[in-house]
Amino acid sequence: MAAPDISDLKRRMEGALESFRKELTGLRTGRASSSLLEPVSVEAYGNRMHLKEVATVSVPEPRLITVQVWDRSMTKAVEKAIRDSGLGLNPQTEGQVIRVPLPDLTQERRAELAKVAHKYAEQARIAIRNIRRDGMDALKKAEKASEITQDEHKAQSEKVQTLTDQQIKLVDEALASKEKDIMQV
Repeated sequence: MAAPDISDLKRRMEGALESFRKELTGLRTGRASSSLLEPVSVEAYGNRMHLKEVATVSVPEPRLITVQVWDRSMTKAVEKAIRDSGLGLNPQTEGQVIRVPLPDLTQERRAELAKVAHKYAEQARIAIRNIRRDGMDALKKAEKASEITQDEHKAQSEKVQTLTDQQIKLVDEALASKEKDIMQV
């Protein structure tokens, strides 16, 4: 067991950060965005599928999202998935097209969305800390196996901690930016 590769730890932490940013794009801020429906998955053909795998999502107006379902038999399932997604949306079906008007955000709904953003941020921080723990454990094992010296262990540990602090700071910045976006009236 060799010492952990710092670039591998960084890649994994950046993956957790990217995943967090994707989750944030799904939180509605009052403007229509096709990414709002990205986290929605549909029960289709015996599997769970992302909405974009069964329909075309577009934004014809600032407060409206349209979903063009490719297979007419999937229309009800897509409508149900959007309604049950927890995004507070009320889709209306017209043939194979589902219109999703975006209601005005109430202050209560904004606070709810901010809480969800905080939950996503905490999950991202936990993922980053778990990656740090993996790196620190690998360093301990490498030192115990006499593959690295105590000084190398200390130096590598500091690099891992610095990397962790940087990634968590990026999570906090993304959260602050999204929170500001959500709370703007």
